[in-house]
Amino acid sequence: MCSSIVYGRPPPTLLTCLPGTAKVEVVDQQLMARDQKLKALKVIFLETQNWMKQVYDKKLKEREFDVGDWGSQSENAFIQYWEEHIGLPHLPHWLVAKASLLSPHHVAVFMKLVEKNELASNLRSFCKQANIDCSTNALVKKTTGCTSLPPVALWNEAKVKYDFPNETPQSIASQGGLPYFRKSMVKEGSVMPIPDLRDPMSYKSFLLRSIASKMPFSVAHIEEWKKLFGVEDESNMDEYIQDTLEICEKSPIQGEKRTCATSAEDLIDFVVKELGHYAHLWSTESVEGSYENVTIGVVKLIYGNLSESPALCHSQSFIFQVYYCHVIQKVRVYAVDIHARKTVNRAIMACHYDTSTWNPNHLAFKLLGLGSGQIEICHWINENGIVWTKT
Repeated sequence: MCSSIVYGRPPPTLLTCLPGTAKVEVVDQQLMARDQKLKALKVIFLETQNWMKQVYDKKLKEREFDVGDWGSQSENAFIQYWEEHIGLPHLPHWLVAKASLLSPHHVAVFMKLVEKNELASNLRSFCKQANIDCSTNALVKKTTGCTSLPPVALWNEAKVKYDFPNETPQSIASQGGLPYFRKSMVKEGSVMPIPDLRDPMSYKSFLLRSIASKMPFSVAHIEEWKKLFGVEDESNMDEYIQDTLEICEKSPIQGEKRTCATSAEDLIDFVVKELGHYAHLWSTESVEGSYENVTIGVVKLIYGNLSESPALCHSQSFIFQVYYCHVIQKVRVYAVDIHARKTVNRAIMACHYDTSTWNPNHLAFKLLGLGSGQIEICHWINENGIVWTKT
């Protein structure tokens, strides 16, 4: 608004840089560094704005921010909820960006449209405002990472299905990299094929808890979900909804605690319930190295307490941001430097040292040649995936 008043036009838009799109590597690196700095500055300004609002609200009557204000009320609320519940100084900028963009006004409008069965005629507008994906065939066009990579690997979600027999053919699952491997295969100096690390729908936001909590998250209501968001039968989104609801409804395996977080508050509440208020967050830095044979650099054990399990949260393909989170016994967590073609990526690796309760027909055992309970199984934490450990 200030730019419009002073210059008579809105400020210019800074386009996000995609890795590998610049012809000169140094320029590519500088542009990526610029984007990271801008994201970090946004978080700092949001925190400052939140503090200023709290100070001035003591003297002024209450008001609400709306979509269009830089730093929405929802982002500020997310940061505040984090600071009240998690003993870490700052919420990672990429997670802040997943806060819902909806204001209380939009929530009220949405609920009225649902009650009157009129959402369909306003669906495109609502989905755009909420930054969720109501496209029936949503996928690769908005994903992060180099556009020269092959299509996103649809078998990536097999990583969270420890109790499911996996029907993905081994020849397909191993294309471009190993989805599962032994800890002994990850040694400094060794060369290793890396699978697709991308989150197929990395750009979407959470829904506000006030909306998400009112929507039944179960397979029995899948037709309601499809009707509400205009999803066609046998489309990509139809498959994503089905898979995610099945994963979220499945009973936990022995010793496992799980949930599906459909809002930012749900995610934080699960972590606090299982690990306490003082938890550390780990995530893979980028998607660099996907579909490459990389050289393994430093391998660092960052959490090795087998008696106190970490929480693993996997980003699910769904209309809005959903995390499948679980605490499973005897898991160690490592930070691994993978030397990709363009840069060094710090990837997070989880290794499961008790696989006795996994389905014996799981893809991991087919790929590695041994059965459940006989070996440890490791896998990478994909883009937007989170590992939480006690501090």
